[in-house]
Amino acid sequence: MSLPDAIETKLTEIGLIPAGVPVTAERLTGGVSSDIWKVTAGERTFCVKRAMARLAVEQDWFAPVERNRYERLWYATVGERVPGFAPGVLAHDDEAMFFAMAWLDPAEYLLWKAELMAGRVDRDFAGIFAGKLAALHAATAGDPEIERAFPTGELFEALRLDPYLRATGVRHPALAERLDALADRTAATRKALVHGDVSPKNIMIGPGKAPVLLDAECAWYGDPAFDIAFCVNHLLLKCLAAPQASGELLAAFDAFCAAYRAGVDWEPAADLEARAASLLPALLLARIDGKSPVEYVTEEATRERVRGVAIPLVKTAPATLGAVRDAWKGEFAV
Repeated sequence: MSLPDAIETKLTEIGLIPAGVPVTAERLTGGVSSDIWKVTAGERTFCVKRAMARLAVEQDWFAPVERNRYERLWYATVGERVPGFAPGVLAHDDEAMFFAMAWLDPAEYLLWKAELMAGRVDRDFAGIFAGKLAALHAATAGDPEIERAFPTGELFEALRLDPYLRATGVRHPALAERLDALADRTAATRKALVHGDVSPKNIMIGPGKAPVLLDAECAWYGDPAFDIAFCVNHLLLKCLAAPQASGELLAAFDAFCAAYRAGVDWEPAADLEARAASLLPALLLARIDGKSPVEYVTEEATRERVRGVAIPLVKTAPATLGAVRDAWKGEFAV
């Protein structure tokens, strides 16, 4: 297949595609919010990413394509503040809303989601990744210049707070006030540069267990508690996909929390953890009843068990991540 003509023309003008060299493009699958291609131009291979206006999920979910620009800016900021934690940007066009970035060879970079789904859980990597995430939050905390560069509150509402928290409240009217309050508090909290989609599907394990974080379409200057809760949520949910590894997944949860907590220097760690802990059960419920349910929970009986853990915790707002972990372990750990 080939790249869209407009993109190939622009990349040729920029010089990323030398004139006259053969160009091949492979459309990559797995994402719901962007068109992504692996492009080979002569001896050079790279990725091109272009945001879609309508996300590829069952329910109607639209988001401004301008998020492509802020994703590219997130990569650039990470490259300056925490080098190696994000792929390098090679070229961009903010009018056409696409950018080109370095290609990470799957022979050298493993997808963390694939490893977890297969039951291969490396708790050390969970801690390494959490330390890098905390370093990014610390490096951008209280920085007015970065805050001004990411005026993306409306995007974060459209991509995260509405489809995850508010939409779940529509499915659970008795929780709607509580879930809206969590969304409102998150929207109003401005602490550091947030990725917004810290999911194992966006995390690569590089050489020497060096983590690389991708897919920053939700980039926002806001509450780092959201990144924490979003990530550890997946470590709990993967117990449903790989029950034989539930003990190691919970150990990875603990390693993540400990390593992240050690890097918090911009506010009291207990305050940050309390916000993350109150978000976590809401996100557990959202991945069952929100606009983007996890694909590996297919049985209604399992969904009911998740609800049975999450709903009481949404109501009581636990103060520690360990409290959520313990409730989950009591229901799902083997």
